[in-house]
Formats: sequence, structure tokens, C-alpha cells
Amino acid sequence: MQDKTPYKSHKPDDNGLINWSADENSVWHDLQTRQQKSIVGRAYDEYLNGLTALNLPIDRIPQLPDLDAVLKGRTGWQTAPVPALISFGKFFELLANQKFPVATFIRTREDFDYIQEPDIFHEIVGHLSLLTHPDFANFTHIYGKLGLQADKKTRVFLARLYWFTMEFGLINTKDGLRIYGGGILSSPAETEYAVSGKPEYRPFNVNDILRTPYRIDKIQPIYYVIDNPEQLFSLTEKSLMAEVNKAMEQGLFEPHPSLLDDQTA
Repeated sequence: MQDKTPYKSHKPDDNGLINWSADENSVWHDLQTRQQKSIVGRAYDEYLNGLTALNLPIDRIPQLPDLDAVLKGRTGWQTAPVPALISFGKFFELLANQKFPVATFIRTREDFDYIQEPDIFHEIVGHLSLLTHPDFANFTHIYGKLGLQADKKTRVFLARLYWFTMEFGLINTKDGLRIYGGGILSSPAETEYAVSGKPEYRPFNVNDILRTPYRIDKIQPIYYVIDNPEQLFSLTEKSLMAEVNKAMEQGLFEPHPSLLDDQTA
């Protein structure tokens, strides 16, 4: 993970509330308005159901205690306010304890279309929706517990699993290809591109995912597609660890040509 960020996080008060500025709330409003339009006909139904449950405001950044009330009631999860960047270790620790990290800053208009580090818009709009769903929440919990026990090298492989599922995952539905990955659903440009037919679509295979290099600073050239959520929900800590060990022995695939430079992960 990066060591520096140009953004400064807010510190919640004793009640968990943040005093957002008018400018910050305005950025949220414009991001929300644009994204609500882009996900129509592209987002997975369970994601949309989660958005309805969260009932996110349009005109202001939501307060985390309000979101916690919904998450706790549905799946036992809650948010955890964090600085802009946290370590893999801290990330896994939070997930293992059913807490989802939410960076307490929002992008500026200079980074309106793309921000490399996750901000509060990405975390809330991209990820909290599916944490209202018991099975997606349980998968995230299992993933966190496994990562918490893993060493540094193993965590790098595990990061690819999260990247190609909860961040950039697609699902086949009766209505066609739909998006469930939060990294896509918090980016209007990638939301449109991901289901455009232009990228390379690969069938869901844990071993392949763990061996596929990616970049965090580009539109993804490859997406892995699940046919049903059970492909994720049926994974256990034991089966995932077996797949990780196998992938580590086999090594990585060659990076996609569009990713070739020294930044490939």
C-alpha cells in the first residue's frame, strides 16, 4: 500500500459524527447524482436492494452511526473510521471483526473522476450495500479471518481474490451481465465500461484469480464473472487456503499487455 496521501482525514467526535463542510457535501451530492444514473441497468439486484436499505442521502455525506444501525440490524457488521490509507494487516483485522474500514475524507473535484486511494464515497457507495446481505457479509468475514492469520506473502495473493470479486466482480444474471464489485460501482467510467463488451471476461476460477496480476491505477482489462453467488459463498477458510498455497507454488500469469510496467501487483 502507499505510504503517503495528499488527503487529510476527519476525526469523528465522541458521538461518531463528522462535521463535513459545504464543499465536501457538494462533492458527495454530485458524485451520488452522477453514479445513480450510471448504475441503472448495470448493477446487480442485490446491490440495489442494499442501497435501498441504506437509504443514503443525496445532499450530504451520511454519518457512520446511521449506517451502522442498518448494518448491525441486518448482518451484525459496522463501519470503522480510518485514515486515508491502512495496512493490509489492519484491513484484515477489521474484516475479521466484522468492521468495514471507511476513510473519513472525500475526494476533491480535481480527483472527481478517479481517485487511487479509497475515499468515503467509494467505501460507502461501493461496499456497504452488499454488507447488508448475510451471505456476502459472511464471505467478507471469512476472507478477513483468513487474511488476519496469513503472512505477508500470502496476503498479496489474497488481495487478488478481493480485487477480482468484491472490488471488480461481475455476475451473469437472467437479465445479462451485472456488476457487484464496489470498485466498479463507485466509478461511473468503469461502470459503463465493465459491461460494454470491450473488456476480456473470464469465468470465475479461484486459482486463476489468485494468479492474475492487476493494476490499481487503470481501468481493468480483465474481469472474472460468477454465474451465481454460491461460487463465493461456498468458499471456506480451508478451501481458500488450499487454493492460495497451490497458486503460490504455480506462480503468476503473465500480465495483460496493457499493464506492462513496474507497477503491476
